[in-house]
Amino acid sequence: MFDMRAELAAVRSDIDAAIARVLDSGVLIGGDEVMGFERELAEQLGVDHAIGVSSGTDALLAIFMALGISAGDEVITTPLTFFATAGSAVRLGAKIVFADIDPETLTLDPAAAVSACGPRTRAIVPVHLFGRLAAIPDAPCPIVEDSAQSIGAGALRGIAAALSFFPTKNLGAIGDAGAVITNDAALADRIALLRSHGARPKYHHIAVGGNLRLDALQAAVLRAKLPHLERWTAARRGHAAHYRELIAAAKLPPELRPPVDAADHVYHQFVIRAPRRDALRDHLRAAGVDTEIYYPSSLHLQPCFASLGYRTGAFPESERACREVLALPIHPMLPAEALAAVVDHVARFYKSGT
Repeated sequence: MFDMRAELAAVRSDIDAAIARVLDSGVLIGGDEVMGFERELAEQLGVDHAIGVSSGTDALLAIFMALGISAGDEVITTPLTFFATAGSAVRLGAKIVFADIDPETLTLDPAAAVSACGPRTRAIVPVHLFGRLAAIPDAPCPIVEDSAQSIGAGALRGIAAALSFFPTKNLGAIGDAGAVITNDAALADRIALLRSHGARPKYHHIAVGGNLRLDALQAAVLRAKLPHLERWTAARRGHAAHYRELIAAAKLPPELRPPVDAADHVYHQFVIRAPRRDALRDHLRAAGVDTEIYYPSSLHLQPCFASLGYRTGAFPESERACREVLALPIHPMLPAEALAAVVDHVARFYKSGT
């Protein structure tokens, strides 16, 4: 699904120089590397502030903390997402309220999100799933964008967005890392405070925060890789277009649907909806083709959320997607012949009738 060695090899000299720079400086936490990355990231994404944190999960957590979300509050989001979208709010005592997805985009249905709003709603969290921008609900509460999979997809529209630099992301670190982007100076300052135990100055704690800092080594590696992001994004978009051509030419069952294209899509994943998905995945695995299911279970059916009272059938579009979605390899280092081989194996499965 992702060739980490190939990506690192493509920029190895830049990464080696970045690591050496950190080691030579002796500054391993904070410092010029973190500030430099924050400045360069904000400039590239066209926002006023970027605050480096320890992971995409902690980026969401820091935003919710800075907004004062706590016990008794409600946060609305999609059930088709990675666990951290909901888990970060629940850790603060908030109640998650799910709203179903749009069946075409697989992202939060804005009308459903607005309908789920109540007097205790403190935030709505659209997830830009697989690299496609979600619609932003027109609601009287803060919009927190989960952009963990969509760096570079478009302009910030909410009060803040959470980014993930997990190694397999479109811009990946060599460990866990994340960032918050925002145009709100007060919110940026609050997040910067909270990421370091709420201390200002050192050992003088004016808030209860956490150890949510981005370390200098990850910041330096991300600085080395950031100039390559646009080129890698273009490669992903090119792969997506080629996949569509190959799928159309293969005359696959009409029920097999490639993802809906969009101008800003950055294709963190290329996710098809496939009949007999599990059998197809087994066939591809036997042929040596890696795939992944994002996600095998809708969040409202996870055991840890049983107390919310949701049952099977509560969000039919999300549940249906979990039965049909399958991610095919799309990382920038894939050669064109690999894409052709993937689609060829898909075609063989359906033509064989197995």
